[in-house]
Amino acid sequence: MTLTQRPLTDDDIQRLPRELGKWEVINGKPTLMPTFFEHDFISSLLLARLLPIALPLGFVTNGQAGFRMQNRNLRAPDITFTTRARRGTVFPEPGFGQAAPDLCIEIISPSETKTDMDDRLAEYFASGAQEVWHVFPETERILVYTSVSASTAYETADNFHGAPLLPSLTFRVGEIFDTD
Repeated sequence: MTLTQRPLTDDDIQRLPRELGKWEVINGKPTLMPTFFEHDFISSLLLARLLPIALPLGFVTNGQAGFRMQNRNLRAPDITFTTRARRGTVFPEPGFGQAAPDLCIEIISPSETKTDMDDRLAEYFASGAQEVWHVFPETERILVYTSVSASTAYETADNFHGAPLLPSLTFRVGEIFDTD
């Protein structure tokens, strides 16, 4: 006898135990996505730079909001930005986003594999993202993707520029990795 499990509903996902951490649904399976202090602190430093510039232009989330991908996976990027023009597309009703935000920022943990990163990248772009930033704390590097196959690398001493989505966002890359 074969048992089939019904797909998780949004209500099922909301009932997952929050005290354990952040959840995503990948290929129909709830997956716990906890983070280390450095990961969360770097996210906070990025948010501090992003919020004053991004809020007049759109909406920012900090890793808890879920976004339904085209393949039905539910992803929760570490930081997101959705332009005001796309709010109705991404959030047609209250609840999880129904498309990728314009900008998905992922702070890459040592445990994440290249396959995991590539899968997320492909899902984000297939679901409407315009940019994806991969932030690497271990190497103090940021890769900015404008498509699955096109990226620009920013190293510790480089000045980061958020154009075209956030043209007035600038900072020295090393500033967001100062966790001492």
